[in-house]
Amino acid sequence: MSSLTLKKLAIRGTVWTLIGYGSSQCLRLGANLCLTHLLAPEMFGLMALVNIFILGLILFSDIGIAPSIIQHDRGDEPDFLNSAWTLQIIRGFLLWLCCLLLAFPVARFYGEPQLSWLIPIVGFTTVISGFNSTALFTFQRRINLGKLTLFELGIQSCSLCVMLTWAWFHRSIWALVAGNLVSESLKMILSHRLIPGSNNRLAWEQKAIADIFAFGKWIFVSTAITFLAAQSDRLILGKLLTFQLLGIYNVALIFAELPKMVMMKIGNQVIFPVISRQVSLPRSELRQKILHKRMLILLVATPLLAILVGFGDFLILGLYDRRYEDAAWMLPILALGIWPNLLIATMSPALLAIGQPLYAAWGNFFKFCYMAIVLPLGFSLWGVPGAVIVVACNDFPFYLVVTYGLWRERLTAIAQDVQTTLLLIGLITFILIGRHFSGLGFQTHLI
Repeated sequence: MSSLTLKKLAIRGTVWTLIGYGSSQCLRLGANLCLTHLLAPEMFGLMALVNIFILGLILFSDIGIAPSIIQHDRGDEPDFLNSAWTLQIIRGFLLWLCCLLLAFPVARFYGEPQLSWLIPIVGFTTVISGFNSTALFTFQRRINLGKLTLFELGIQSCSLCVMLTWAWFHRSIWALVAGNLVSESLKMILSHRLIPGSNNRLAWEQKAIADIFAFGKWIFVSTAITFLAAQSDRLILGKLLTFQLLGIYNVALIFAELPKMVMMKIGNQVIFPVISRQVSLPRSELRQKILHKRMLILLVATPLLAILVGFGDFLILGLYDRRYEDAAWMLPILALGIWPNLLIATMSPALLAIGQPLYAAWGNFFKFCYMAIVLPLGFSLWGVPGAVIVVACNDFPFYLVVTYGLWRERLTAIAQDVQTTLLLIGLITFILIGRHFSGLGFQTHLI
């Protein structure tokens, strides 16, 4: 594939990723606003804990099926795809078995009996998603994200309609459960219609399975530790806070992580596939190609993040009722804290593409250690504000380790990181000065 064609695919893929994620978050925000008026905050806290537990099982068993299909030379061959699909089905059933076995102990640990039945029911989505067509990964491999984006938006719309309708007539946590089940079921059924005439079937080619496990061994380690690092805040806070306060914290986190999720989407769906096709280039040339495109992305993300930090409290106070008022002071702090992650999300796919996921695994390990030690300490010393500040700083260990890895692999972006960080600081300072002189005050008065 020529560099010009690859460039067009990358641009088109980025545009579709932004359109898809932007539309998805608009739908999610609209539904969230309606649901927060229909359901109690503790229901969102409880459901967040259920989803985190199931996500943990998924990531702790991630053997890199999707990245293998995207990256492997045989990623378009039926035998390879069908073997990967069979492996995916087996994994789905094993995940559900784990949900059945661990539901009661988890419910006892958090002192919430509802978890003993919520985890197995919501966890059945792992069985359903195990039957998803490999066409979902083929579209990512080909950086053909237009149809995939519309597909995912359609599924999300149906799921949110189910949640809202159920919540309107019966205001219980079942509205959120039903939405999850409907979403995964529709995705599984309709995914097999994405590529006509390309149906998956059961297969077990030893060479394909061996290649998937060989590539996925570090993916397994990395994603398992990634889960501990990324979700440890809610796992720990679920024990320290009430479910009502956990639900409020989750609302603030949803908004704070919007820029990070956009960067991760672009990294996984665009940057990783593109770099995977260019790994044969000299390292210096590959680095310059990445840095050039990365600067354009960061120049768009930086002012958006500055606005979120500077005016995030007004967003919460304007959209939610008084029950969620605490989220107003949490949001700016959490939003500022994701900056190191934004920098890494646009570079770490390069390490994965060149077959070096170990640095990200170590980065997440140190991030988890930081959270496990410092978060309870911060909460015991300064309460909820201390815990939120600790969470906001949790990406620094990850950033330092991955930056070291990029330097070792001659893909360093430190100079660019410094430039964009200074730009972010300048923009936030300008916004805060403007707030002061306009009489709007600072977010600290809400704490």
